[in-house]
Formats: sequence, structure tokens, C-alpha cells
Amino acid sequence: MNVNSSSALLAVPNGPLQISDLPPTSLGTIDQDIYLSLVIPTYKERDNIQNVVKILTQTLDEYIPGDYELIVVDDDSPDLTWEVAQSLTSKYQQLRVMRRQGERGLSSAVIRGWQVARGRVLGVIDGDLQHPPEVLTQLLSQIVQGADMAVASRHVDGGGVSSWSAVRRFLSRGAQLLGLILLPGVLGRVSDPMSGYFMVQRRSIVGATLNPVGYKILLEVIGRGNVENIAEIGYVFCERKEGESKVTWKQYVDYIHHLIRLRLSTGGWKRLSQSVEGFPMGRFLRFGLVGLSGVFVDMAMLYLLSDPSTLALPLTRSKIIAGEIAIFNNFLWNDAWTFADVSMRQQEWHQRLKRFLKFNVICLAGLVLNVLVLNLVFNFLISNRYVANLIAIAFATVWNFWVNLKLSWRVTDVK
Repeated sequence: MNVNSSSALLAVPNGPLQISDLPPTSLGTIDQDIYLSLVIPTYKERDNIQNVVKILTQTLDEYIPGDYELIVVDDDSPDLTWEVAQSLTSKYQQLRVMRRQGERGLSSAVIRGWQVARGRVLGVIDGDLQHPPEVLTQLLSQIVQGADMAVASRHVDGGGVSSWSAVRRFLSRGAQLLGLILLPGVLGRVSDPMSGYFMVQRRSIVGATLNPVGYKILLEVIGRGNVENIAEIGYVFCERKEGESKVTWKQYVDYIHHLIRLRLSTGGWKRLSQSVEGFPMGRFLRFGLVGLSGVFVDMAMLYLLSDPSTLALPLTRSKIIAGEIAIFNNFLWNDAWTFADVSMRQQEWHQRLKRFLKFNVICLAGLVLNVLVLNLVFNFLISNRYVANLIAIAFATVWNFWVNLKLSWRVTDVK
């Protein structure tokens, strides 16, 4: 079907950030119902926008010719990105443009775009070509097959980042770890909750009042929408070729603010059960068996170090040493067996070292938890050091599996 596009700018919706059940009536359109509405939020993307529209149009014309629309939502860029986009509407009939002058922020821009969208499926993609357009067809394929949401992920097979500094990787992992602690039922459902490249069925977010902060619109949609079946497609996050990066320290502050607000305003824990769907049981069993071997190593070392008949070292010191030896044992087995499918593709020594350091940091945090629980149980509940240690290990195991499942052994080193 063909969608006529007016050169006039779209009116900016006001009021609550809600998506209507039926697409809004738009003047100058012949066909109301289309399949995909893809929003492109922009700010100072004058050098990119023409190429972005061209490539997206070519990609979608091959897959769903005429049955889509591109909606550029620009936050009144000083470089007049909106004006450049508007000049393209005569050439690209599926293109519509909105210029926001009273609001700012990527997430709210996406929602305002969805509010004027006519598609049964709503999507978002960056306007700087860091999200590869060819992945669109794979996301659409998952939606066609019945997924409520399809997310482009850097942390599944086929995914990665092309050139990130160690600091940026650390901040990304730290942000995700914080999210897993505060909102496990939301962030635990996808491997890349920071992704800004996804599609969602319109029916899954109709009526929900969205209240995003900063850039992470995906968290808001999963947390407040009625999203059940989520599919993930791997993609490589590329460095921008034109324009400047929008990533600043303020974005991390906004992210923390967003997490806290979502945690306080939604029943985040009730969604935890949904994350069980698609649970990697085979990997979990292997992880559990490796952990069991670590228990024996831990127990044996604790005996050798702390028992009055052996070295008789203080309990806490003995536990720290025993735990670190067990961590090393567990890493070797997990790398060679539990996550062999990933480690076989990254066999260089520096890659293994990086995996070990990440695993060790996560497990050391678990070790701190282990020591705290051990001392609490031993001093206040059960005076048997071995029973207390088993209870402490159980607590730490839950932590280690959950966080390693989400953060360790990721295919992110790509060229």
C-alpha cells in the first residue's frame, strides 16, 4: 500500500505519554493502517539524516514495500536537522517529520513519535547509523513470527561492539549490574537492556502511561507494558562516522534515576517469574555442577586453613583464601565447559584474562556476601562452621549464577 506524506511538519502531541489503541487520524493520508512505524529520534544529526533515511527506505522497500513509515522526531536541533529531514519528504513518501521545541530527551521523543504513528508495530532506531539497518528485517521477521517485542542485542550470538574504551565497557557493565540488582524482573528478561534498537507490538503498550528518563526507553516499555514474548537478534554496535556522541555522565545519572523510579512505581518483582521463560536450563545445570566442585574445593581449603588441628587461621581470613581458590577452579571449568560455545571463539590469552577478571569481580562480590552470611549464621544462628558455610555458599551461588548469566562470557570483541 502507498502512504502519502505531506511536507508539513507533524503536530507535537501533548499530555500524558500514552499510546492510543487505534492509530490517530492523520490529514492527507489515504491508508490509515500500516504495518511498521519506525521512529528516528534526532539531535544535531544534519550530516547523517539524509543517508539514514536513504538506507532505511531501501531496506524496508525490499521487505515491506510501502507498508511502513519513517518518523523523524527532532529536538529542535541548532544545526536544523529537522529542516533537512523535511526537505526529503518530497522524495521519500514514507517520511514524516516532527520538530519538538518545548520538550527534550530521546525517550520522550520516541514516545511522541509513536503517538502520531499509524503502524501496528512500533520501532525505534538511532539516527547516526550506529544501529545497522540490515538488522531491521531480522527484527521484523521475529515480530511476524509472533514475538511481542524484538530487541537488537550486543550480547547474543552475532552481537558485539566495534571499538569501545575500557572505561565505557566498565560503565556499561556496571550500569547493567545495578539494574539487575534493582529491577531483576525487567533487566533480567533481555541480554541487552541498554539497547535503543527494537520493535514492539502496538497492542503491548496501549494504555500504559510511560514516564521515561534519559535514553533508556526499552526499560520503560518492558517495565510498564504488557510484553510477554521477547526475541533477541545480535548486532554489532558501530562507531559513528559523522556528528558527535550524545553519551555523557548525565546519561548515567538519568539512568540511575530511571531505575529507582521504575522500581518504586512498578511491581518489578512480579515480573521475575516471566524471566524463567526460555531459561537456559542446560547451562544452569553445568554451572551448578561446576559450583558443586567449587564447594568441595572451598570446604577442603577451609578445613586446611582454619581447623584447630591444621593451620588454625582465623575464620574470615581462611574463608577469603578458600573462596578465591574455589573461584579460580570454577572459572577454569566454566570457561572450558559451561560457556565453551563463547570461549572457543575468544581463545587469545588476553581474552581469557579479561573473562577471568570479570568472573572474579562478580564472584568476589559474591564472596563478600558469602563472608557476611557465614559470620551472621555462625555467630547468631548455628555455631557449626561447616553448616554455616554451606548456607553462605547457597546465597552466593544464587548471586554468582544470576549476574554471570547476564554479564559474563559475552561476545563483544569484534572488528
